[in-house]
Amino acid sequence: MIERLWSGRSPLYWLLLPLSLLYGAITGLIRLSYRLGWRKSWRAPVPVVVVGNLTAGGNGKTPVVIWLVEQLRARGLRVGVVSRGYGGRATRYPLLLSAESTPAEAGDEPVLIYQRTGAPVAVAPQRAEAVKALLAAQPLDVVITDDGLQHYALARDVEIVVVDGERRFGNGWWLPAGPMRERASRLASVDAVIVNGGTAGEGELPMRLQPGQLTRLQTTADGAQAPDFSQAIAMAGIGHPPRFFATLQGLGIRPLRTYAFADHQAYQPAALRALTPHGEPLLMTEKDAVKCRGFAADNWWYLPVTAQLPEPQAGALLQQIIRGVTRRKAQTGEGSRAH
Repeated sequence: MIERLWSGRSPLYWLLLPLSLLYGAITGLIRLSYRLGWRKSWRAPVPVVVVGNLTAGGNGKTPVVIWLVEQLRARGLRVGVVSRGYGGRATRYPLLLSAESTPAEAGDEPVLIYQRTGAPVAVAPQRAEAVKALLAAQPLDVVITDDGLQHYALARDVEIVVVDGERRFGNGWWLPAGPMRERASRLASVDAVIVNGGTAGEGELPMRLQPGQLTRLQTTADGAQAPDFSQAIAMAGIGHPPRFFATLQGLGIRPLRTYAFADHQAYQPAALRALTPHGEPLLMTEKDAVKCRGFAADNWWYLPVTAQLPEPQAGALLQQIIRGVTRRKAQTGEGSRAH
Protein backbone atom coordinates (compact mmCIF):
# COMPACT_ATOMS: atom_id res chain seq x y z
CA MET A 1 0.00 0.00 0.00
CA ILE A 2 2.75 2.46 0.96
CA GLU A 3 4.67 1.69 -2.24
CA ARG A 4 1.57 2.43 -4.33
CA LEU A 5 0.94 5.69 -2.47
CA TRP A 6 4.50 6.92 -2.66
CA SER A 7 4.98 5.96 -6.28
CA GLY A 8 1.86 7.90 -7.29
CA ARG A 9 0.04 4.78 -8.54
CA SER A 10 -2.72 5.31 -5.96
CA PRO A 11 -4.70 8.57 -5.91
CA LEU A 12 -5.25 8.15 -2.16
CA TYR A 13 -2.06 10.09 -1.48
CA TRP A 14 -4.06 13.26 -2.16
CA LEU A 15 -5.85 12.69 1.14
CA LEU A 16 -2.52 12.94 2.97
CA LEU A 17 -1.29 16.12 1.27
CA PRO A 18 -2.33 18.45 4.14
CA LEU A 19 -0.13 16.43 6.51
CA SER A 20 2.69 16.48 3.95
CA LEU A 21 2.49 20.26 3.67
CA LEU A 22 2.66 20.52 7.46
CA TYR A 23 5.67 18.16 7.52
CA GLY A 24 7.41 20.23 4.83
CA ALA A 25 6.74 23.49 6.68
CA ILE A 26 8.10 22.13 9.97
CA THR A 27 11.26 20.63 8.44
CA GLY A 28 11.83 23.77 6.41
CA LEU A 29 11.57 25.95 9.51
CA ILE A 30 14.00 23.71 11.39
CA ARG A 31 16.60 23.99 8.64
CA LEU A 32 16.04 27.74 8.35
CA SER A 33 16.51 28.18 12.10
CA TYR A 34 20.02 26.71 11.83
CA ARG A 35 20.89 28.72 8.73
CA LEU A 36 19.87 31.96 10.44
CA GLY A 37 21.67 31.08 13.66
CA TRP A 38 18.54 30.84 15.80
CA ARG A 39 19.65 27.35 16.71
CA LYS A 40 23.30 26.37 17.00
CA SER A 41 25.08 23.42 15.44
CA TRP A 42 27.97 21.78 17.25
CA ARG A 43 31.13 21.44 15.15
CA ALA A 44 33.49 18.58 15.93
CA PRO A 45 37.26 19.16 16.02
CA VAL A 46 37.58 16.64 13.16
CA PRO A 47 35.72 16.59 9.83
CA VAL A 48 32.28 14.98 9.83
CA VAL A 49 30.96 13.19 6.74
CA VAL A 50 27.19 12.64 6.63
CA VAL A 51 25.82 9.76 4.55
CA GLY A 52 22.08 10.24 4.31
CA ASN A 53 19.10 10.31 1.99
CA LEU A 54 16.14 12.42 1.04
CA THR A 55 13.57 9.64 1.25
CA ALA A 56 12.30 7.19 3.82
CA GLY A 57 13.16 3.54 3.33
CA GLY A 58 16.34 1.71 2.46
CA ASN A 59 18.50 3.29 -0.21
CA GLY A 60 21.84 1.63 0.53
CA LYS A 61 23.40 4.04 3.03
CA THR A 62 25.01 1.40 5.21
CA PRO A 63 27.05 -0.22 2.39
CA VAL A 64 28.28 3.27 1.47
CA VAL A 65 29.33 3.91 5.08
CA ILE A 66 31.21 0.60 5.14
CA TRP A 67 32.87 1.44 1.81
CA LEU A 68 33.98 4.85 3.09
CA VAL A 69 35.40 3.38 6.30
CA GLU A 70 37.40 0.76 4.41
CA GLN A 71 38.65 3.15 1.74
CA LEU A 72 39.70 5.90 4.16
CA ARG A 73 41.39 3.48 6.55
CA ALA A 74 43.31 2.01 3.61
CA ARG A 75 44.63 5.53 3.01
CA GLY A 76 45.91 5.84 6.56
CA LEU A 77 43.07 7.69 8.26
CA ARG A 78 41.62 6.90 11.68
CA VAL A 79 37.87 6.64 11.09
CA GLY A 80 34.95 6.46 13.52
CA VAL A 81 31.22 6.04 12.86
CA VAL A 82 28.20 7.46 14.68
CA SER A 83 24.54 6.59 14.31
CA ARG A 84 21.16 7.27 15.83
CA GLY A 85 20.96 3.54 16.53
CA TYR A 86 17.41 3.23 15.28
CA GLY A 87 15.66 0.15 16.63
CA GLY A 88 17.98 -0.16 19.63
CA ARG A 89 17.15 0.64 23.24
CA ALA A 90 20.33 1.08 25.24
CA THR A 91 20.17 1.69 28.99
CA ARG A 92 22.47 4.69 28.56
CA TYR A 93 23.72 6.99 25.80
CA PRO A 94 26.11 7.56 24.22
CA LEU A 95 26.89 3.88 23.73
CA LEU A 96 30.29 2.78 22.46
CA LEU A 97 29.91 -0.54 20.66
CA SER A 98 31.92 -3.60 21.64
CA ALA A 99 31.99 -7.24 20.59
CA GLU A 100 29.20 -7.85 23.12
CA SER A 101 26.87 -5.14 21.77
CA THR A 102 23.57 -6.44 20.43
CA PRO A 103 21.14 -5.00 17.86
CA ALA A 104 18.53 -4.84 20.65
CA GLU A 105 20.56 -2.17 22.43
CA ALA A 106 22.55 -0.54 19.60
CA GLY A 107 20.40 -1.06 16.50
CA ASP A 108 21.07 -3.45 13.64
CA GLU A 109 22.94 -1.10 11.28
CA PRO A 110 25.56 0.08 13.82
CA VAL A 111 26.24 -3.54 14.83
CA LEU A 112 26.60 -4.52 11.17
CA ILE A 113 29.06 -1.67 10.55
CA TYR A 114 31.06 -2.57 13.65
CA GLN A 115 31.24 -6.25 12.75
CA ARG A 116 32.13 -5.64 9.10
CA THR A 117 34.80 -2.95 9.62
CA GLY A 118 36.05 -3.19 13.20
CA ALA A 119 35.97 0.62 13.29
CA PRO A 120 34.92 2.39 16.51
CA VAL A 121 31.16 3.01 16.47
CA ALA A 122 29.01 5.04 18.87
CA VAL A 123 25.25 5.56 18.96
CA ALA A 124 23.14 8.25 20.59
CA PRO A 125 19.91 10.10 19.79
CA GLN A 126 21.99 13.28 19.78
CA ARG A 127 24.76 12.48 17.32
CA ALA A 128 27.03 15.19 18.70
CA GLU A 129 27.16 13.26 21.97
CA ALA A 130 28.16 10.12 20.06
CA VAL A 131 30.98 12.02 18.32
CA LYS A 132 32.24 13.38 21.64
CA ALA A 133 32.25 9.86 23.11
CA LEU A 134 34.29 8.52 20.19
CA LEU A 135 36.84 11.33 20.43
CA ALA A 136 37.14 10.90 24.18
CA ALA A 137 37.86 7.19 23.71
CA GLN A 138 40.58 7.49 21.04
CA PRO A 139 42.10 9.89 18.52
CA LEU A 140 40.34 10.05 15.15
CA ASP A 141 40.92 11.86 11.88
CA VAL A 142 37.36 11.80 10.54
CA VAL A 143 33.88 10.75 11.68
CA ILE A 144 31.22 9.30 9.39
CA THR A 145 27.60 9.53 10.43
CA ASP A 146 25.23 6.84 9.19
CA ASP A 147 22.10 8.80 8.27
CA GLY A 148 21.52 12.21 9.85
CA LEU A 149 21.32 14.45 6.78
CA GLN A 150 18.40 16.23 8.43
CA HIS A 151 20.07 16.25 11.89
CA TYR A 152 21.39 19.82 11.69
CA ALA A 153 22.41 19.96 15.35
CA LEU A 154 25.66 18.32 14.18
CA ALA A 155 27.68 20.45 11.77
CA ARG A 156 29.07 18.58 8.81
CA ASP A 157 31.93 19.09 6.37
CA VAL A 158 30.83 16.72 3.61
CA GLU A 159 27.27 15.67 2.72
CA ILE A 160 26.65 12.52 0.68
CA VAL A 161 23.14 11.54 -0.42
CA VAL A 162 22.34 7.97 -1.48
CA VAL A 163 19.47 7.60 -3.95
CA ASP A 164 17.63 4.43 -4.93
CA GLY A 165 18.15 4.44 -8.70
CA GLU A 166 15.00 2.43 -9.36
CA ARG A 167 12.51 4.26 -7.14
CA ARG A 168 14.22 7.67 -7.13
CA PHE A 169 11.82 10.11 -5.37
CA GLY A 170 8.44 8.50 -6.02
CA ASN A 171 5.67 11.07 -6.34
CA GLY A 172 7.99 13.77 -4.97
CA TRP A 173 5.88 14.69 -1.94
CA TRP A 174 6.94 14.99 1.67
CA LEU A 175 5.96 12.36 4.18
CA PRO A 176 3.38 10.88 4.65
CA ALA A 177 1.81 11.41 1.18
CA GLY A 178 5.18 10.69 -0.41
CA PRO A 179 8.60 9.35 0.57
CA MET A 180 10.45 12.67 0.82
CA ARG A 181 12.13 13.96 3.97
CA GLU A 182 13.34 16.96 1.95
CA ARG A 183 12.60 18.03 -1.60
CA ALA A 184 14.83 16.89 -4.46
CA SER A 185 16.16 20.45 -4.82
CA ARG A 186 18.28 19.72 -1.72
CA LEU A 187 20.63 17.71 -3.96
CA ALA A 188 22.01 20.97 -5.34
CA SER A 189 23.66 21.75 -1.99
CA VAL A 190 25.29 18.38 -1.21
CA ASP A 191 28.80 17.27 -2.09
CA ALA A 192 28.00 13.96 -3.77
CA VAL A 193 24.97 12.01 -4.97
CA ILE A 194 25.44 8.24 -5.11
CA VAL A 195 22.83 6.31 -7.09
CA ASN A 196 22.26 2.72 -6.02
CA GLY A 197 21.21 0.74 -9.09
CA GLY A 198 19.16 2.08 -11.96
CA THR A 199 20.67 4.81 -14.10
CA ALA A 200 22.75 7.64 -12.64
CA GLY A 201 22.17 11.13 -13.97
CA GLU A 202 24.73 13.75 -14.89
CA GLY A 203 27.07 14.47 -12.00
CA GLU A 204 25.85 11.45 -10.00
CA LEU A 205 28.02 8.52 -8.94
CA PRO A 206 26.63 5.13 -9.99
CA MET A 207 26.89 2.39 -7.37
CA ARG A 208 26.34 -1.33 -7.57
CA LEU A 209 25.92 -3.70 -4.65
CA GLN A 210 28.17 -6.66 -5.40
CA PRO A 211 26.88 -9.82 -3.70
CA GLY A 212 29.38 -12.06 -1.95
CA GLN A 213 29.02 -15.72 -1.11
CA LEU A 214 26.09 -17.11 0.82
CA THR A 215 27.36 -17.72 4.34
CA ARG A 216 25.89 -19.90 7.05
CA LEU A 217 24.90 -18.02 10.21
CA GLN A 218 25.72 -20.93 12.50
CA THR A 219 29.51 -21.01 12.33
CA THR A 220 29.71 -24.39 14.08
CA ALA A 221 28.14 -25.92 10.98
CA ASP A 222 30.43 -24.20 8.44
CA GLY A 223 32.04 -27.49 7.46
CA ALA A 224 28.72 -28.96 6.39
CA GLN A 225 27.91 -29.31 2.71
CA ALA A 226 26.02 -26.40 1.12
CA PRO A 227 22.36 -27.22 0.47
CA ASP A 228 20.35 -26.99 -2.72
CA PHE A 229 19.45 -23.30 -2.83
CA SER A 230 16.86 -23.92 -5.54
CA GLN A 231 14.61 -25.07 -2.69
CA ALA A 232 15.30 -22.00 -0.54
CA ILE A 233 12.96 -19.63 1.26
CA ALA A 234 13.97 -15.95 1.31
CA MET A 235 13.19 -13.24 3.85
CA ALA A 236 14.22 -9.61 4.24
CA GLY A 237 13.57 -7.01 6.91
CA ILE A 238 15.11 -3.97 5.19
CA GLY A 239 13.82 -0.71 3.79
CA HIS A 240 13.12 -2.22 0.35
CA PRO A 241 12.94 -6.05 0.50
CA PRO A 242 12.35 -6.50 -3.27
CA ARG A 243 15.95 -5.40 -3.88
CA PHE A 244 17.25 -8.41 -1.94
CA PHE A 245 14.91 -10.81 -3.73
CA ALA A 246 16.02 -9.35 -7.09
CA THR A 247 19.66 -9.86 -6.09
CA LEU A 248 18.97 -13.53 -5.43
CA GLN A 249 17.29 -13.78 -8.82
CA GLY A 250 20.41 -12.27 -10.38
CA LEU A 251 22.44 -15.06 -8.80
CA GLY A 252 20.15 -17.65 -10.35
CA ILE A 253 18.33 -18.37 -7.07
CA ARG A 254 14.55 -18.36 -7.36
CA PRO A 255 13.17 -18.90 -3.87
CA LEU A 256 10.09 -21.02 -3.40
CA ARG A 257 8.61 -18.29 -1.21
CA THR A 258 9.63 -14.80 -0.12
CA TYR A 259 8.73 -12.94 3.07
CA ALA A 260 9.07 -9.18 3.49
CA PHE A 261 9.32 -7.82 7.04
CA ALA A 262 9.43 -4.28 8.39
CA ASP A 263 12.76 -2.50 8.49
CA HIS A 264 14.56 -2.94 11.85
CA GLN A 265 12.03 -5.57 12.91
CA ALA A 266 12.88 -7.67 15.96
CA TYR A 267 12.54 -11.35 15.11
CA GLN A 268 11.18 -14.19 17.19
CA PRO A 269 13.04 -17.52 16.73
CA ALA A 270 9.89 -19.61 16.53
CA ALA A 271 8.34 -17.38 13.87
CA LEU A 272 11.40 -17.65 11.63
CA ARG A 273 11.74 -21.39 12.10
CA ALA A 274 8.12 -21.73 11.01
CA LEU A 275 9.07 -20.30 7.59
CA THR A 276 10.98 -23.49 6.75
CA PRO A 277 8.83 -26.38 8.06
CA HIS A 278 10.73 -28.95 5.98
CA GLY A 279 14.23 -27.67 6.72
CA GLU A 280 14.58 -25.67 3.50
CA PRO A 281 17.48 -23.16 3.41
CA LEU A 282 16.39 -19.79 4.77
CA LEU A 283 18.17 -16.92 3.01
CA MET A 284 18.38 -13.44 4.51
CA THR A 285 20.34 -10.18 4.30
CA GLU A 286 23.41 -9.52 6.40
CA LYS A 287 21.46 -6.85 8.25
CA ASP A 288 18.92 -9.51 9.25
CA ALA A 289 21.72 -11.91 10.15
CA VAL A 290 23.15 -9.66 12.87
CA LYS A 291 19.79 -9.92 14.66
CA CYS A 292 19.40 -13.68 14.14
CA ARG A 293 22.89 -15.04 14.76
CA GLY A 294 22.29 -15.69 18.45
CA PHE A 295 19.45 -18.14 17.79
CA ALA A 296 20.17 -19.24 14.22
CA ALA A 297 19.33 -22.71 12.95
CA ASP A 298 21.88 -24.55 10.84
CA ASN A 299 19.78 -24.04 7.66
CA TRP A 300 19.93 -20.23 7.84
CA TRP A 301 22.19 -18.36 5.42
CA TYR A 302 22.91 -14.69 4.69
CA LEU A 303 24.19 -12.85 1.64
CA PRO A 304 26.77 -10.08 2.24
CA VAL A 305 26.97 -7.24 -0.29
CA THR A 306 29.72 -4.73 -1.00
CA ALA A 307 29.33 -1.26 -2.52
CA GLN A 308 31.24 -0.71 -5.75
CA LEU A 309 31.79 2.80 -7.09
CA PRO A 310 33.65 3.79 -10.26
CA GLU A 311 36.94 5.57 -10.60
CA PRO A 312 37.85 8.36 -10.96
CA GLN A 313 34.68 9.80 -9.39
CA ALA A 314 35.02 7.70 -6.24
CA GLY A 315 38.67 8.69 -5.89
CA ALA A 316 37.77 12.36 -6.22
CA LEU A 317 35.23 12.05 -3.39
CA LEU A 318 37.79 10.35 -1.15
CA GLN A 319 40.38 13.02 -1.93
CA GLN A 320 37.88 15.73 -0.99
CA ILE A 321 37.47 14.13 2.43
CA ILE A 322 41.23 13.68 2.86
CA ARG A 323 41.87 17.34 1.96
CA GLY A 324 39.37 18.33 4.63
CA VAL A 325 41.26 16.26 7.19
CA THR A 326 44.55 17.85 6.12
CA ARG A 327 43.13 21.37 6.41
CA ARG A 328 41.67 20.70 9.84
CA LYS A 329 44.98 19.32 11.09
CA ALA A 330 46.81 22.35 9.74
CA GLN A 331 44.42 24.61 11.64
CA THR A 332 44.97 22.71 14.88
CA GLY A 333 48.70 22.26 14.36
CA GLU A 334 48.54 18.45 14.24
CA GLY A 335 50.74 16.71 11.69
CA SER A 336 48.82 15.00 8.90
CA ARG A 337 48.63 11.25 8.67
CA ALA A 338 46.67 11.24 5.40
CA HIS A 339 48.21 9.68 2.31
